[in-house]
Amino acid sequence: MEEIKVKVIWDDEAKVWIATSDDIPGLVTESEDFDTLINKLRVIIPELIEENKLEFRRTGKIKFHIIGERTEILMV
Repeated sequence: MEEIKVKVIWDDEAKVWIATSDDIPGLVTESEDFDTLINKLRVIIPELIEENKLEFRRTGKIKFHIIGERTEILMV
């Protein structure tokens, strides 16, 4: 099974999650909600694989691994 690494960061100023990947050229998307972002990735990743003519083994399955980052500030 193929695996694509997707980096997801929280942009506190814009109040959105932003997803990018070095494995898929052109992959940049955002959403205010994490689950909505995942659903967008499920659509965008196959489209970009086809558009970029990337070679993946034709197993019918591609796993994407989310690497998340979010920073919070606590007032003490």
